[in-house]
Amino acid sequence: MNTLFATTENYLEYCKTQKRLDNKTLKAYRTDLSQFVSFFNNSSIHTISITDLEKYIGYLHQNCKPKTAKRKLASIKAFYHFLEYKDYIEQNPFNKIKISFREPIILPKTIPLYIMENLLATMYKEFSLAHTNYRKKRTLLDIAICETLFSTGMRISELCNLKSSDVDLHDATIRIYGKGSKERMILIGNSDVIKMLKKYTVEYMSEINKCGYFFVNPNATSISDQAIRRMIKKYCSLASIDFHITPHMFRHTFATSLLEADVDIRYIQEMLGHSSITVTEIYTHVALSKQRDILTAKHPRKSFKI
Repeated sequence: MNTLFATTENYLEYCKTQKRLDNKTLKAYRTDLSQFVSFFNNSSIHTISITDLEKYIGYLHQNCKPKTAKRKLASIKAFYHFLEYKDYIEQNPFNKIKISFREPIILPKTIPLYIMENLLATMYKEFSLAHTNYRKKRTLLDIAICETLFSTGMRISELCNLKSSDVDLHDATIRIYGKGSKERMILIGNSDVIKMLKKYTVEYMSEINKCGYFFVNPNATSISDQAIRRMIKKYCSLASIDFHITPHMFRHTFATSLLEADVDIRYIQEMLGHSSITVTEIYTHVALSKQRDILTAKHPRKSFKI
């Protein structure tokens, strides 16, 4: 049981049964640990020294982007914490290793609001021009999805996994289970969006009851993230939008728009479901239009008499 492979398998089982981590996290852990095992040729955990670990950290720096290297190292550190906790090792070597990452700031890409308006207007136009019940019903689903993404800022994975029992259109609230099964409640603040979602539920009531999920296909199967990506691409083409839009950009646009409207960043953090405000703070770098307004109207140079 002292080989790296055997010990990592034991750790992954512990993560699954004791820590109750979701499948996506477990898959990422397995990938990171497999790379670690391969690097050390499945040797015994007791033969890996601090110097060896520093060499592995150097390997990650050289072969991965900073964000990826940081994540992979976090997986290994969590593994070593488990080894110490379970007395596989007497002392955690990472207690004596100083690690520094210099991550470049990658600003989240947002959808310009005039493009967002054009996209939604095109969808509503397609809905009004639909000549068959199937086309009308399908377009209604598309509108409901995009309006929800933009109105709530939820992740696409959260939208695809949304259960019908988590949506209360009478109170205009949605219960969302995010990363690590963290629960949050978000309100839909626009009456037009609520009206469309109510129309959607009336049309899809049978399929929703059969499937259990809130967003369902006309054949009563749950919607997939790939299907949503294809749908957005289709409407961009119909609207002649020469701008690449992904579902996650709806989330970025939601956050940035609220920040530019002077909403407290702590409220935005709660609505996005971020565990740390440092994650939400990335949006403060994006709000250039707000910055322009402030510097144009508030900077003291404006009042100089020269």
